[in-house]
Amino acid sequence: MKPQSSVTRLMFAAGALALGVMLSGCDQSSDDAKSASQHDAAAHQNAADGAPHGAGHSDPAQADTGHQDTARGEQPQHSAPGETSGSDRQNAVVSEPQSWPRTLQTPKGAVTLQQAPKRIVSTSVTLTGTLLAINAPVIGSGATGRNSTVADEQGFFTQWSAVAKERQLKPLYVTEPNAEAIAAEAPDLIIIAATGGDSAIKLYDQLSTIAPTLVIDYGNKSWQQLAVQLGDITGHENEAKAVIDRFEQRVQQVKQEITLPPQPVSALVYYEDGRGVNLWTPESAQGKLLTELGFSLAMPPADVHGGTSMGKRNDIIQLTGENMAAGLTGKTMILFSSDDETVQKVEANQFLVHLEPVSAKRVYSMGPDTFRLDYYSASNMLNSIERDFKAQ
Repeated sequence: MKPQSSVTRLMFAAGALALGVMLSGCDQSSDDAKSASQHDAAAHQNAADGAPHGAGHSDPAQADTGHQDTARGEQPQHSAPGETSGSDRQNAVVSEPQSWPRTLQTPKGAVTLQQAPKRIVSTSVTLTGTLLAINAPVIGSGATGRNSTVADEQGFFTQWSAVAKERQLKPLYVTEPNAEAIAAEAPDLIIIAATGGDSAIKLYDQLSTIAPTLVIDYGNKSWQQLAVQLGDITGHENEAKAVIDRFEQRVQQVKQEITLPPQPVSALVYYEDGRGVNLWTPESAQGKLLTELGFSLAMPPADVHGGTSMGKRNDIIQLTGENMAAGLTGKTMILFSSDDETVQKVEANQFLVHLEPVSAKRVYSMGPDTFRLDYYSASNMLNSIERDFKAQ
């Protein structure tokens, strides 16, 4: 990446000033930077070490965003996703619209915005989906590997690809952040993920000379909580409330229209190599949504010990080797980050054929985009639930 010229810096600094948006108090924490650097190194090391891949079927080198770790059957190195539950929605309280200017606290310090942003660039393909959901004026975004199971020809996630095209969202780069491409869009606000493979944290100092730059930690929030935060930042509080309410209505509608399969269920991500699974717990986004719909989650017996990511995660239980079959105690099996081919692989796995869900053909796929739930992928999950379990 070429460093920005002084002319470029001056041009966009002047543009930001003309837009009336001021950056204040953005003190960088060396500890935060070190932590993020260690996180990224660990995430890339997982791929280099040949960690088992999940059902995403995409090339890890092309789909190297942090939230796809689970899709590949890996252990993400950030906090538990924790999305999508009734209790989360109660906690995701939408505040009343505030006046401008607004001062926002971020992992990099306080940022003051003088007025509502009109040209937002998201360097995180994960955050972009929620910005689109609340109708924020996002004009450009970083992208992931193109033409994969989870991404379209632009590198945008399939669950919101059509929305991105309708709003003419511009893909600025693939995977590796590019400051020049970002600056060329003359943004009045840049949004960076704090951690994950789609984080541009290493370019924070450079990007903050272009426009006010906010660092958002999506790893410890539900998509509803993220929508509230981004609504407050962009002045789209009402849109955030509307999309959360709309989703809740859909949850209740689906709950009334389905007949539950035999309970409890094993909800999991199946490793592509067939040697293990990540089992969703009641603390996971996927588990919470299933529970709200009336499902019961099957957990492993006490004598079956699964692994967790460095002891920091409580949303998944990793089951490998002989523990895989022993830990899958449900009467129905629900696969995430999966497709029909994944179902066939599970049903053909010689270590699983004796399990009740497999022998009884009660293995269901929730789709390849359910590796991490945003408004769009969670809505697709509801569609899959309704399709598979709709009352006759």
